[in-house]
Amino acid sequence: MKHTSLQIIRDEHSSLAAMLRSMTMMVEHGPGDNPEQFFDVLRAMLFYIDEFPERLHHPKESDLLFPRVVRASPSVMAAVQKLENDHINGEKAVRELQHLLLAWELLGEPRRPAFVAECNRYVKFYLEHMRLEETVILPEAEKVLTPAEWKELDAAFEKNCDPLAGKYSPDPAYDRLFTRIVMRAPAPIGLGDA
Repeated sequence: MKHTSLQIIRDEHSSLAAMLRSMTMMVEHGPGDNPEQFFDVLRAMLFYIDEFPERLHHPKESDLLFPRVVRASPSVMAAVQKLENDHINGEKAVRELQHLLLAWELLGEPRRPAFVAECNRYVKFYLEHMRLEETVILPEAEKVLTPAEWKELDAAFEKNCDPLAGKYSPDPAYDRLFTRIVMRAPAPIGLGDA
């Protein structure tokens, strides 16, 4: 049986992974001759990470998916506790990364190493977080949740409609953000000047 919520979660993870990897490529490339564009794109990427996953995706996992899976399968409690801890600390972590980026932009090269190190740590952390959800929680959910629970989860997750997944009608506000990232990020990340 196909569960819309699982596909939405996987699509959102895919979009977020692409954003994280693009952010890493941007940082590796560095500001080059266009620091204004570089910092603008990274700020927009971090804003997306803070805005969509932290405010829409994670709360539905924490409030709807995880409790149901743990109730039906207590064996995943340790994984859920780790994921919940990640969710609790995620907003703080992305805000810290935004602050470190601003410090690099405003105070210059001496602040670059701190941002780069934290960005690499954050990307690794986030990719591992999604891997744990997809390899432990989602397969367990498929085994233990009832049709009624799936119906409720599907209805809740269908409201997310991540604009970067490319499968949903764009929300004008997020469409503008996505367009800004794509049009300003240098090739091969986006369509901007390399």
